[in-house]
Parts: sequence; structure tokens; C-alpha cells
Amino acid sequence: MSRNLFCDRLRSKRACVAGRTRRKDSMSKKRSIETTCIQGGWHPENGEARVLPIYQSTTFKYSTSEQMGRLFDLEENGYFYTRLANPTNDAVAEKICEMEGGAAAMLTSSGQAANFYSVFNICSAGDHFICAATVYGGTSNLFTVTMKKMGIEVTLVDPESTDEELDAAFRPNTKCVFGESIANPALVVLDIEKFARAAHRHGVPLIVDNTFATPINCRPFEWGADIVTHSTTKYMDGHAMSVGGCIVDSGNFDWEAHKDKFPGLTQPDASYHGVVYTEKFGKGAYITKATAQVMRDLGSIQAPMNAFLLNVGLETLHLRVPRHCENALKAAKYLKSREDVAWVNYPGLEGDRYYELAQKYMPKGTCGVISFGLKGGREAAGVFMDKLKLAAIVTHVADARTCVLHPASHTHRQLTDEQLAEAGVDPSMIRLSVGIENADDIIEDIRQALED
Repeated sequence: MSRNLFCDRLRSKRACVAGRTRRKDSMSKKRSIETTCIQGGWHPENGEARVLPIYQSTTFKYSTSEQMGRLFDLEENGYFYTRLANPTNDAVAEKICEMEGGAAAMLTSSGQAANFYSVFNICSAGDHFICAATVYGGTSNLFTVTMKKMGIEVTLVDPESTDEELDAAFRPNTKCVFGESIANPALVVLDIEKFARAAHRHGVPLIVDNTFATPINCRPFEWGADIVTHSTTKYMDGHAMSVGGCIVDSGNFDWEAHKDKFPGLTQPDASYHGVVYTEKFGKGAYITKATAQVMRDLGSIQAPMNAFLLNVGLETLHLRVPRHCENALKAAKYLKSREDVAWVNYPGLEGDRYYELAQKYMPKGTCGVISFGLKGGREAAGVFMDKLKLAAIVTHVADARTCVLHPASHTHRQLTDEQLAEAGVDPSMIRLSVGIENADDIIEDIRQALED
């Protein structure tokens, strides 16, 4: 690419510091999510690379000091420092944004960072938010311990709470509601419509972590959610190569209608010469603030190389996710048939407690993760896992390879027995992440570990 073409390309970008805003061209409105997985985000022009390039640069050059000043004032679009924006990252964020049907998106260095930023962007010391109690243990610890030290309080609620019970959890200083479309590892399916209605009755947005379902199987915005997060480390990457996260804003929540609740978005930001994000950036206000203010100060940016690897994974997401679900359903049925298995949780399995909700929100499939317990309890879980040959014991989930983990001993190790119960994690629970190998081989590995 020539120097002039490169500079023109940078000037033509639509997002930059403001986060990647979804292109509204006619093609993006018509194409399917399968095509978006492959073609979304990067739209090469004449003479440009067909494959998304890695812009492995911390900085970008400009000809005049005045132009650089306008970039820092958010008066002009352009790239100037990768902590705030990078062309590789923005292309991948745009792809995920289009897949979710959102208005704007940004990448983060991890799923934890995405969840933290999604809440911290609208909460400050003295504020409160509500979270489904069954969320991932790391997220629970972030919300109940670390953010509490920052003066932000959370109330954990049973995802099966009634409307009245949900309403009772709200306070005048409540700023948002958070949940997972499919809880990790409890596999509770969130009633998105119910939680969205409760959030909107009280003038706050619903944030949904859609990591396990992915936009292939669940589109939370279509059910009333306002913001979606992802640990892209999981199915989106698919290869266990790249840690990352993403936040997508639907652009649907009316911050101005509740401006007293969200002064960070609706009142002048002194750190950017008094800019009012809702007035200047419209549907991009939330992501612009998250990028220009939170990312600027905390810096959990995804490396361009990681974004490139993530994009490689996204190109096959629509092929991998159905295979994960197909294999997981077969494995769940096999486990259910065994006398030595005490219980099996898999929302795609008919008769499961969350089967009906899964059929409503995820009719094409749920995910590739199963949780189950053996009649021998916690001790039997360890013996079983140690005898597996194909499935690996790893602190990971949702990639191409089958893997297994004991949450009470690993990811949720810091939680008390009471907190484990609140999170829906039985001490005997085994989390089996079913990969895309041959299903018969996976089942045979389970069989020999149970019997030999």
C-alpha cells in the first residue's frame, strides 16, 4: 500500500477513538450472519490486502500539529495511538458488532476487562447495580470484591426471581442489570425479556454476557438487551490462542431520557474539554466514552496480533458452533443414560430445567458445554478427570478441543460453599466442554474414564 493510499485509508475510517461503529451500507443489512463471519469488518479497496492486515504499530503519523490536536479533542476521526484505537482492532470490532446487530463496539484485552468496562462506564463510587447470581466465578469476584473496593455495590439476584423480586432489588442509585445468556458453568439460561423489562421499568440498561451462546445461537438485542459483552477467548477465537473481549452497544437505550442517572454520558466531560457524549456522538455515545475515557485511563486494549487471530477464529464460528452443539447433545444424552451419573445439566437436552427457555432464545442450539455430577461426588469427579485421555484438564472452555474442569476446585476455588450454592455450582460439578472432534471418540473417552 502506498503512503498516500494508507493515509487516505486512515482518514476514511468511521470509528477511531469513538470505537468501531457498524457500517450502515446496504450489503450489511442484507447479508446473513454466516457471510458476516467471513466478510464482515474488513472491506478492502482497490489494491489493498484481501486478508485483514495486522497494524502492529503503537502510533500513526500526521503532517501537522493542529490535526493531531483535533484528534485528541475528538473533533476529527483518525488513528494516533493503539491504546485508543487501531485499524486491525476496529475491523474485528465492526464484524462482531454486525454479528450482534449493534450500533458500535470495542475490543478489550480480555472478557474480564469487557465486563468490568461495560459496568464501570456507567457506574462510579456510590452507585449500585444488579447481577444474576449464577454468573461466572471470576465475574462474580470482580463485581462483589474488587468493584466493592471502588465503592460500587452489587446485589446478586436469583435468575428465576419473579418480577416483584427483581423490582425489590432496585435502588435509586441502581445503574444497570447484568447477566449471562448461558451461565458459566451452571448453564442457567437467562430470561432476557424478563430481565430487560425489569431494567427498563427502572430506567437502566440490561447488559448480557453472550460468550457461551455467541451471536450464532442467541441475539440478546432482539429480546430487549441493551449492551452485550463477550469473552472472545472462548468460541469466537475457538483455538485457545488469543485472550480477548468485546463490548457491543445496541444504540437503543435512551441515555438522555434518564440523564440524571447517567451524568458521565449526558453532562460535560471535563477531561475532554466539556464534550457531552450523547449530544456529540448519538448512538455511539456509550462506546465513545468507554474508549476515549475508560480505555484511555485503564488501557486494557487488545493487541492487534490477538485481534488478527480472533478474526481467523470468527471466520469459522458459524461452522464450529453447530458442531459443538451437536456433539454436546450426543454426549449429554450418553451421560444421562448412565447409572453412575447423578445428574446432567445441558439446556439443549429435552427435559432439562432450562430447555424451554433455551428453545425460546436459542432455537438453533445452546453451546458445547455440559455440567454433570457423579454419584461418587467430589472425590469421584477427580478420579474420572484424571483417567480421561482425549479430554484435557485445562483452565479453559469453549475451544475446538474437548476439555474438562472441576469448578469448585479450579475456577470457583475462591468461593465459599454458600457462594457456590448461590452461583449454582454443586461441589461435585464437572464442566465438560465438548469439542468438534468425532462425537463417538469423545463418548468413548467418557466411557473408559467411568469404567476402566
